[in-house]
Amino acid sequence: MSSVVTRIAPSPTGFMHIGTARTALFNWLYARATGGQFLLRIEDTDRARYAPEAVDAILQGMSWLGLDHDGDVVSQFERVPRHREVALTLLETGMAYKCFATQDDIAAFREAARAAGTSTLYRSPWRDTDPATHPDAPFVIRIKAPQDGQAVIEDAVQGRVTWANETLDDMILLRSDGTPTYMLAVVVDDHDMGVTHVIRGDDHLSNAPRQALIYRAMGWPLPVHAHIPLILGPDGKKLSKRHGATGVEEYKKMGYPAAGMRNYMARLGWSHGDDEFFTDAQAREWFDLDGITKSAARFDFKKLEHLSGQHIAVASDADLLDEIAAFLDAAGADPLTDQQKNGLGRALYCLKDRAKIFPELLEKAHFVLSSRPFEPDEKSAKALNSVSIGILKDLTPQLQNASWTRSDLEELLTTFAESKELSFGKLAQPLRAALAGRAISPSVYDMMLVIGQAETLDRLTDVTGAPQ
Repeated sequence: MSSVVTRIAPSPTGFMHIGTARTALFNWLYARATGGQFLLRIEDTDRARYAPEAVDAILQGMSWLGLDHDGDVVSQFERVPRHREVALTLLETGMAYKCFATQDDIAAFREAARAAGTSTLYRSPWRDTDPATHPDAPFVIRIKAPQDGQAVIEDAVQGRVTWANETLDDMILLRSDGTPTYMLAVVVDDHDMGVTHVIRGDDHLSNAPRQALIYRAMGWPLPVHAHIPLILGPDGKKLSKRHGATGVEEYKKMGYPAAGMRNYMARLGWSHGDDEFFTDAQAREWFDLDGITKSAARFDFKKLEHLSGQHIAVASDADLLDEIAAFLDAAGADPLTDQQKNGLGRALYCLKDRAKIFPELLEKAHFVLSSRPFEPDEKSAKALNSVSIGILKDLTPQLQNASWTRSDLEELLTTFAESKELSFGKLAQPLRAALAGRAISPSVYDMMLVIGQAETLDRLTDVTGAPQ
């Protein structure tokens, strides 16, 4: 068997849609699972809409998701001469023909067909004319499609799909200005790039029999087709802005880890048994086309958050620090100082188990990212009433001589709470407020161990005003 070659071929529209990213992921996973190649082509022939920053958005989205491609990025626009060459070859071999029909001619044909109740599929009168009779006028090049029988595509996901050839028109390959159509360009590019498997959204399924005409007319082998289900919103309608973020960059700015996005997107239309959480290595090992479902997948933000939290929990501290830095940059926030990085690095062990996204983690890290004296939030301020401050004032001297280990601190605080006839919660609330200025934080023990004895005492003094 020849080596597998897959590709992703997005149009530069200004951002990378989540559906495009999922298609890229499936192509990347299949190539990596089979030891093949994953190629990237930018379909940039529409020069009116082309912008370099749109291409950058695609490349940045791919980079963030860790979807590395093999070889150079291919520009479809730069290959226009090759597309024309194939169209002219088909013309010379009699597999295509010049059509001189104008837009008015085509409109008149369709109007007459509607009036007669017949098919409006345009049938060009120039299909079988003698070239000697051709006028000196602008023309397009159309392919000669079979007009009877069936077109059959054996799809790796959808199964056998058939179309009556009488429903396929003689599609245009080359416009009158000499520019190639999408249908021609994509086939020529896929063939020349050696693409063996075309894995794409099932909204392209209707293109397959028409594109197959070009492959067969050129005598080229057909690639394996795998048309994957579309992604719908939670309401079952096509995923759009009304459901929330649709661009990959938006998820990066919201603070989702790339591994969590990869895991969740892989589950949108593909499964491996009942596995929900899996690593990149497992996904590359398990992925196959048989696991792709025919039915559309629904985007579930709660599932995404759940998986993201699991990936944050198992990530290495070094990787998390790198991703958090990238998140802050994408979100336009100030980078962490060296002091903040060091503090966050020490605290990650008690932060990453309960955070679903990076903003959540950073909020819980307030106790190491902010400088004293803290401005308590509303709930923390309520916990620091005169009675609580008096309790903390009594606690401070005992902490001055404490052994700074978790077991000793647990014993000290438990004993102190009992001596005051307090539940531990009644002690922990004002202590948390003093150490973090927030009602939500890691445990008081974790905070005390992370910031150390001297800083703990300083923060208590800020609240109580008592000299050490």
